[in-house]
Amino acid sequence: MNGTFLNQPEIVEDDIVNGKEKYYMKNRKRIRYMTIAAIMLLGIYWSAVSAIGGAAGEEYPNAGFLATAQWLKAHQADASLMIVDVRTDKYIEGKLIPGAIRMPWRQFQYDDVAGNMGGLFVGIVRAQQLLGEHGIARNDTVVLYDSVKRDGGATSSYIFWVLDLLGHKNMKVLERGIDGWIDAGGETVSTPRKAEAVLYQAPSGEIDLRKWLKADYIVPRLGDPYYQILDVRSRAEYMGEKPNTALDGTALKLGHVPTATNSDYTLNWTTPDIKALKPYAVLQERYRGLDPGRAVILYCHSARRGSFGYFILRLMGLEDVMLYEPSWMEWGNKRYFYPVETAENVLTGDVLPGTSSTPAALNRLGKTNRKSGAAAEPGGGRDSKSGYVSCGG
Repeated sequence: MNGTFLNQPEIVEDDIVNGKEKYYMKNRKRIRYMTIAAIMLLGIYWSAVSAIGGAAGEEYPNAGFLATAQWLKAHQADASLMIVDVRTDKYIEGKLIPGAIRMPWRQFQYDDVAGNMGGLFVGIVRAQQLLGEHGIARNDTVVLYDSVKRDGGATSSYIFWVLDLLGHKNMKVLERGIDGWIDAGGETVSTPRKAEAVLYQAPSGEIDLRKWLKADYIVPRLGDPYYQILDVRSRAEYMGEKPNTALDGTALKLGHVPTATNSDYTLNWTTPDIKALKPYAVLQERYRGLDPGRAVILYCHSARRGSFGYFILRLMGLEDVMLYEPSWMEWGNKRYFYPVETAENVLTGDVLPGTSSTPAALNRLGKTNRKSGAAAEPGGGRDSKSGYVSCGG
């Protein structure tokens, strides 16, 4: 009895030691699992941050055209920096970035009542006058912003196009506009800065008129393999299923410019709500087959969406990019006899925009019938299987 009793403490002590070791081992495993989970959650967090506002990295060939809120905070006090709010009165909502001037983008467009066309570019001379009146000088770094709610960059991009046309060297679009600024903790003010007027004068040799196209430039080049035409309207508009309207509200012709392919401008965003730009690699896949060694002509209904497509391709490193500024307002106008078609054209090449390319290796367009999706025959009249519609509209 006594011997058995005396041996019991040793057994209990061994059990305690073994229990402690098991406890510590179990805790170490738990800590390891928790650490792995924390790392995974951190990765998810940074992915979300990247989706919201981190796409403006150095991966874009022309990353200097895109400003983040963090970049703007770091350069806000730069003497040559001009922050420009391009929103119209309806969308201003009493919040501006400190130090910003107001220059509504619509000032750069006018309505041609006689021609029944709205939203036409005011021209080289008037554009320079407007820039000077708002205190923008030729050597300024101009940061343009609008808002996610209304534009998602698609009005800042119009002024970007104007500056690019004039050969301005330093201009940026603020990703996600005022919303990106606020989400990054940026302060806002209710009144804009009043800048003193200056003379804005672009040397004639630096103005690139090829970036501002009208129909009379495009018509004789239809079918020229050097020119790629990109319609950035919705698929329904492109296919002739949804009409655009003229200045007086009447329906324009249905369809698109012959040989044009389609890429809805909203597909450049990560999501319709956040409206951050997709990463460069994703955009390359989006525009696969668009040859960077050839010219690209973009258009929409009245150039706003087209200018956004223009900005995206310039950001991706394409150089010979042109905006058909009157867009469908002119081409689809029934008083003009420009040809239209409703067959879908599809880029079939493997070239990735932003990579080196030689114009010799030209991509071929695949063409499908609007209703069946089957391959379409070239040419034909209004009722042909190709979807081609004659000039008469």
